Amino acid sequence: MRGITLILLVLFVLPVSSQEKFGRYFTGKTMRYDFLLAGNSETTLVYPQQIKEEPFWGGSQTNLIDRLEYGTYRYRIFDAADGELLFSRGFCNLFQEWQTTAEAKKRDRVFYQAIFFPFPKQKVKLSIEARNREGKFVSVFETEVDPDDYFIVRETPQQADVLKVIDNGPARNHVDLVFIPEGYTAAEKEKFNSDVRRMCGYLFAESPFRENRQKFNVTAVWAPSDESGTDVPGEHLYRNTRFNSTFYTFDLPRYLTSSDMKPIYDVAAGVPWDQLFVLVNTDRYGGGGFYNFLSVSSADHPQTPQVLVHEFGHGFAGLGDEYYNSEVAYEDFYNLRIEPWEPNLTTLVNFDSKWKNMLSASTPVPTPRNSKYQHTVGVFEGGGYMSRGIYSPADDCRMKSNGAKAFCPVCQAAIQRAIDWCAE
Repeated sequence: MRGITLILLVLFVLPVSSQEKFGRYFTGKTMRYDFLLAGNSETTLVYPQQIKEEPFWGGSQTNLIDRLEYGTYRYRIFDAADGELLFSRGFCNLFQEWQTTAEAKKRDRVFYQAIFFPFPKQKVKLSIEARNREGKFVSVFETEVDPDDYFIVRETPQQADVLKVIDNGPARNHVDLVFIPEGYTAAEKEKFNSDVRRMCGYLFAESPFRENRQKFNVTAVWAPSDESGTDVPGEHLYRNTRFNSTFYTFDLPRYLTSSDMKPIYDVAAGVPWDQLFVLVNTDRYGGGGFYNFLSVSSADHPQTPQVLVHEFGHGFAGLGDEYYNSEVAYEDFYNLRIEPWEPNLTTLVNFDSKWKNMLSASTPVPTPRNSKYQHTVGVFEGGGYMSRGIYSPADDCRMKSNGAKAFCPVCQAAIQRAIDWCAE
C-alpha cells in the first residue's frame, strides 16, 4: 500500500511542478519575436524586426520543452542567469522550401517570420537554429532579450469580431485552432463564419480528430478584405486582399500561400492560439501547410475537405507529403543519407525510430505496392516528392492523395501525439 501511495503522489506532483515552473519564469502573455529570414540555397541570415507583447499565451503551461523534435527550424529559450532551458519549439516555413528551388541558387530573397513563447519575467537568451544537410541543428542567430526593454511594443491588438465555433475550455489544455479569412469582403462575413463551421465538419469527420473533438477550441477571427478571392498570377488575376495570398507559389499553379505574415500575426494577436489557418475565399483547387507556422486552403473547391485536412496534417502534426509523382519546385528536398524528421517518412537509415514497431512480422521491407498489401502498414518506396530511396507507411493515405479514405495508422498515431502534447 505504501508503494502504491508513493506512485500516486509522484504522478500528482509532476504536473504541478511543471505548472509552478511556468509561473516562476513566465507570465500568462506571449512574447512575439519578429524577424526576417534571408539568404539563398547556401546561406541563412536572421535580421530582427521587432518584439511585441501579446495579451494571451494559448499554449500548454506544462509541456514547455519540445520532445517531438520535428521541424526544419527550432528556437530555444534559456534563462540568461543560469542557462537553464525553459522553452523550445520546432517549426517550418516558406523560406526553407524556397531554399530548395532552382531560383534560390541564383538570387537572394527575404521572408517575414515570427516566433512565439510565453512572456518571460526575467532576461532570457534566444537561440534560433536550422537543420543542416546532415539533419543537425546549427545556430543561425542568438540574442539576449530583456522583458523590461522599453522598445518592446506593448500596444493593444487590433479589435476584431470573434466567433467561438467550438469552445471546450481553457486554452492552456486544449488545441486552439484559429481560422482567419482571406479574400472575404465586409459583405461576406456570414459566409466566412458558415465556411469555418463547414471546415470544422470536414476536420472532425476524420480520425483521430473525430475522437478528440473535445480537446479542441476553434475560433473564427473576422478581418475583411477589399476584394473577394485571391491572386492567380499565371492567369494575370489579382485581388486586393488583406493578407496578399496567392496561387502559383514557386510557380506551381495549385500552391496557395501567403508570405505577408505580419498582418496575419497582428490579426491573430487578440485571441489565444496554437494553430493558424488562413481560409481563402476561392473555388480554385489549392492550399499549403507548414509545421507550427501556417496552414492555408481554398474554401469552395469540391476537394476542399481533403485539401484542408491534408494541409492541417502538415501544419499541426509535422506530417510529410507521401506523394512522389506530382510536379513540385523542389530539388533534392531530402538527403537520402539521413533519416528525415517527419514521422511518416523514412530512408531506412534509422527505421527503428519510426513505425517499425507497427509492422507485422510477415510484412516485407520494402513492401510491394500491390493489392495484397493495399491496406497494410508497410514500407512502400516513394514519398517526399521522390520515387526512389524514401519510403512511406501506406499504399495510400490522406498525405498521399485526395482519393485516400483516411489518414493511415502511422499518420493517425502522429496526429494523436500532437493532440496529446497540446492538450495535456
